Amino acid sequence: MQPGAGDGKWLTIKDLFLRPGPAGGRGRTGCREGGPAMGEGGLEKAELEALLDRVRLLAGEAGRRILGVYERAYMVETKNDASPVTEADMAAHEVIVDGLQSLPHAWPVLSEESVDIPFSARARWDTYWLVDPLDGTREFIKRNGEFTVNIALIHDHEPVLGVVYVPVKDLYYYAARGLGAWRREDERPAQRIHVRRAGQGPVIIAGSRSHASPRLQAFARNVGEAELVSMGSSLKSCLVAEGRADVYPRLGPTSEWDTAAAQCVVEEAGGHVTDLRGRRLLYNTKESLLNPEFLVFGDDSVDWRGYVPAAGGE
Repeated sequence: MQPGAGDGKWLTIKDLFLRPGPAGGRGRTGCREGGPAMGEGGLEKAELEALLDRVRLLAGEAGRRILGVYERAYMVETKNDASPVTEADMAAHEVIVDGLQSLPHAWPVLSEESVDIPFSARARWDTYWLVDPLDGTREFIKRNGEFTVNIALIHDHEPVLGVVYVPVKDLYYYAARGLGAWRREDERPAQRIHVRRAGQGPVIIAGSRSHASPRLQAFARNVGEAELVSMGSSLKSCLVAEGRADVYPRLGPTSEWDTAAAQCVVEEAGGHVTDLRGRRLLYNTKESLLNPEFLVFGDDSVDWRGYVPAAGGE
């Protein structure tokens, strides 16, 4: 049975097709060290499907908490890295951490709002949850609706389960290894999604709304006949996953919690997420939690890397 079957609109995008604590215990960060690792080969499909359903509901609850803040006045603070944070980020963080820690598997949780976990501790994790409670805080502050809740399960450095939830649309994108990628909006039945082949009209490039750059414009010029769609948060990757965009070049900094959930969705939809050398994006392999620059694309018969301009150039 398909994940989310029976739970039951395309996400409207304007002009799209117009030209830690002690082992087993809870710390303030939401990290539990130790805990069981996945067995050889990971979880069985039935277990992943059950987890996927629970995580999807949890993302929805976090989204409702976010909307409770979104609909009223709130304070905006600045973190050490100069990025904004609101009480909505923290409210969603608390809901997700508590929910994940109530699941049968005692896997650690790494959230954007709990980043003070050293690599010496993280390096021992075979399996863990990677969370961005509110991806697109800048879009949240702008009130344009382009923000998401991202929850991923990482095993052996790879995302094996991912949920991306868009609170203002009640729209879910979700996937787990071997179960395909799905989208579900409102109470409508879930629909399986797939990337598209290139050559079906102009190339559609998804780009960041808040982090546009001359290199992105240069990428579009190098492609030639192309349309650029600006979008916030992990929605850009989801556009590729459901065949509404061909490629998303991220030519700037991101963190691992920004990409993991959507990467699982893209890969289960038949797409790819690679660095600029063509290597699959991996997680928790180093001290830094920053990703390299990367490409999200559906059709691997196209040399998308060949369109990437040199760093610092046009």
